[in-house]
This record gives sequence, structure tokens and C-alpha cells, in this order.
Amino acid sequence: MLSTDTASLPAPAPTSSYPIVWAAPVANAAPRGLCTDCGISRTSEPKRCGEACQFIQPDYPKLEAQVHGRVRKSAMDEDGTSDEPWFGPYRRMLQASLVPARSGAQWSGITTRIAERLLETGAVDAVLAMAPDPNDSWRPMPVLVTSAEGMAQCRGMRMGYAPLLALLEPARTRGFKRLAVIGIPCQVYALRALEKEFGFERLYVIGTPCSDNTTTENFHQFLDLVATQLKLRAQDITYLEFRADYRVELRFSDGRVKLIPFLQLPLSTLPPDFFPMTCRTCVDYTNVLADITVGYMAGQGEQWLLVRNDRGEELVALLGDELQTQPVGTAGKRHGAVKGFLANVQLAAGGLPLRRMPNWLRPIVGWLMPRIGPRGVEFAKARVEMKAAETIVHLRRDHPSRMKNMVPGHVWPLVAPYGLTPGVDELPAVGQLHPSAADAHG
Repeated sequence: MLSTDTASLPAPAPTSSYPIVWAAPVANAAPRGLCTDCGISRTSEPKRCGEACQFIQPDYPKLEAQVHGRVRKSAMDEDGTSDEPWFGPYRRMLQASLVPARSGAQWSGITTRIAERLLETGAVDAVLAMAPDPNDSWRPMPVLVTSAEGMAQCRGMRMGYAPLLALLEPARTRGFKRLAVIGIPCQVYALRALEKEFGFERLYVIGTPCSDNTTTENFHQFLDLVATQLKLRAQDITYLEFRADYRVELRFSDGRVKLIPFLQLPLSTLPPDFFPMTCRTCVDYTNVLADITVGYMAGQGEQWLLVRNDRGEELVALLGDELQTQPVGTAGKRHGAVKGFLANVQLAAGGLPLRRMPNWLRPIVGWLMPRIGPRGVEFAKARVEMKAAETIVHLRRDHPSRMKNMVPGHVWPLVAPYGLTPGVDELPAVGQLHPSAADAHG
């Protein structure tokens, strides 16, 4: 599915709206199936998509070895158990927060502060990131930031496709040789696949997990539904974030903050195509090819860091005493939640009505979920397994011929406990199952 969200990007260079960031005009997107418009099809060589796209024939073992010096561990390593089958290669997994937290940040501001420090120290010439479109604060617009002060304009979250990588060529044309990129998994995969071709002297990649994307237009419709159900005004909502404590955080233009249980949102009333097929068949929620992943899923109220390699360690070190860390925790059991999710995905893929919870039960379950549901690392594993199962169900129904290319070998052990196993014609064409990955369901 191809988004036209950013077919005609504004081009501040700079403008009064964005005095210290720069956005180049980009070409229209080339027509593609299963496309999240990462920006590569808008470059001078749109045929690069064939080798760069996560949704054509991904080769995670090759790129993990290229980026991290090794592939992910199996479920059992020399120290006991490993979480790498779910989260990809990493050195350290932490809960963390920035002290003091930055005003207007999505969480505490770790991602923004890392980028600021890279610019302050001269480690990079520019940071490629997202800012809000001047005409719609929810719409993401790719920008090149060359001053640490400019990163404040990139705080918070956007909803919609955005051709981030379309600015790689303008960055190179402007003479930027050392670049940092803040991106979601489909953008980072393409970046890594083409990293050598673009030839930056130094590249830092700060990855954020992706929890399903949609077009900005679809998101506005969702906001309208939320506002109607909660008796609010959609235009007053400035921020919406799904949290790991089974609640959604809403922020408002007057400074108010409201926490709402997942079950009170109108998620079951969304149309079947609200999330595009790309997002329903994504196997990289945790951004495994980034140098550092900064997210929330295992954070239990704080941010979740996966420091993946030497460059990731450099990025953490830039924050010094500003970064407060502690070990990650885990609680609850994920298998029941994943089974329930899989059952609903199978119904939806078959065009059958979803199993909806009675309204009287919603407050009770909403109270129980943060107390007995999977939390911390167990919650993060649950989300990864849900996405793996969703990928297989939807591809089998809608794109069965793509199974062998789009489902990497490391995915199958994650879904084996739920009765999903590969057929002979579904085994990956690139890469093989790890010999001991059968134990990956833990």
C-alpha cells in the first residue's frame, strides 16, 4: 500500500516556521505495492527499492552481521537464556530516563538529547529526523537539522508515512559527511541496505520501535472517533501515545494530560484497512539494525534502551549523568494474551466478526490488565510475537507467494508455540533457521 501523505512536501530552507532545520523538495513516490514510502523511491534511482526494501526480500542475517558484527543469538547461549530471538543483537538492555525530562518530549527526551549532543560535540554534521509539517502538526516531515537547538522542533510523535530517506541525497550534496539518522524499522532497514552506496564517513542510527503506522488522514479519523467516544474535541488533542501499562496518554492544548485504558478506545470499530498491509506484515518492531533502540515496550513507565554495538555505546556515553538507568523487569505471562490476539487476527483475516468484549466487562479487565497481564520484558515479547503471528496470517491469506521471501527464518520459532509452522514452500529463501532456534519460545 502506498501513501501519498507527503507527495508535495513544503521546502523550508529555512522558513519562519522552521528557522534552524532544512527540508529539501523531493520527487513524487514511485508506485509500489507493499510500500511504506521510506523515501528511497523518491531518490534519483528509485530502482534501489529492489535491494533495499524490507517488504521484498529481507536478509536480516546479512545486515545484522554487517551492522553489529554478528547475527542474533539463539534462545540458549553460554550464559543461560537470551532475549535476542525477539529483540535482535544487543549488548545491554536498560530502563532509562533523562533527568530532567525535556518539556514536549514523547517520553523523557532521550532520543532528542542524543541527537543534540551529537551536534553539540561536532560528532555529526547533521541529523536526519522528522518535524511536524507546518500545515498539520500530526503529519511527519523529514528535515536535516544542523544545530542542536533545532532538535527541539523534532520532539514528540507524528503519525503517517514520511519519506525520510529521500533527504540522503540532498545531505550528501550539501557536503554532509557525518550523519545521524533517527528512524523507524522500515526506514532503517533500507538505510542499512544502502549504507555503503551512500558512503557517509560516519553514520549513527538511532532507532525507535514502530507500533503500527497509518496515513495521517486515517489517524485524523481515529482522533475524531476517540474524541466522540470520550466526549472531547479532536482539535484539542496534541499528543496520543500507547503505553506499556495498557493505557493511552492524551495531551491537550491547554496542558492537561489524560490516561485512558486501551479498552476504552474505539479500536474494534476501525475499518479493516486502517493499518496498511505493510504494517500488518512487519517483522521488525524493535528496529534491530539501529545502533541503539529507544522505545517503551519493556520500560514499565520509563524508556527502554537496547544498546546494540560500539556506536550505540558512544551514543549512551554522550548523555553522561543526564541518563538515569536501572535493570529491566518482567512479570506476568504472555501466552494467553498472544493466543487471544491470534484468534482475533485469524477471524479478521477471514472476514469474520471479531470477538468483542461486553461493555460492562471492559472496566474490570482494564483494571486487571496492568496488574496481571504481561509487563516489562514479557510485554515486549508479547508484542513481538503478536506481530510475527499477524504477519504470517495476513501473508498466507493475501500474499501467499511472498511468504518464503518476506518471513525471515528467525520468525518461525517465535510463533511455533501458537501452532504456526512453515509449509515446505514457505521456508525462507534467504537465511536459514538457527539450528537451536526451536527453543526460542522460552
